[in-house]
Amino acid sequence: MQQNRSKPPILFLDIDGVISLFGFDRAAPPPGRFHTVEGIPHWIGERAGSHLTRLAPSFELVWASGWEERANEHLPFVLGLGQELPTLSFDDEKTFGEAHWKIAAVNKYAAGRPAAWIDDSLDERCHAWAESRPEPTLLVQTNPAVGITEDQVDRLLAWADEVARDGESAA
Repeated sequence: MQQNRSKPPILFLDIDGVISLFGFDRAAPPPGRFHTVEGIPHWIGERAGSHLTRLAPSFELVWASGWEERANEHLPFVLGLGQELPTLSFDDEKTFGEAHWKIAAVNKYAAGRPAAWIDDSLDERCHAWAESRPEPTLLVQTNPAVGITEDQVDRLLAWADEVARDGESAA
């Protein structure tokens, strides 16, 4: 399959467990603060916005979350992104606790393009999907109590650089 070399790779972003943290010790929370979204408190990791800002020049950032369009109603301002991001829609496919229910929408959006996906609940079906793609694909698993880390950002940026170099040599 011909890869679309004119666009950067896509980075599919889960929210819960990547940006909105949970499962941490309330007596010693990670750096961040609560933000209320539709009456529900979400602990937003302190560096999540700066991490996404670092990633934005190398990727097309896309929300891949059960939040769907609500992500753009709340997160660009909270994270200091300055703009809304494309958002996947999952219809009534949501099955929380694992990410496999996102595969069809992720696959459709990523068709013909390199893609990375960061999520806290990637399972064997997600890995099988990634391995079956002809385009470069990277999955990054987060710890939901920690969210996206500096090491993961560095890994994603190194991967995007490698994809760009491979694309230049193939052209």
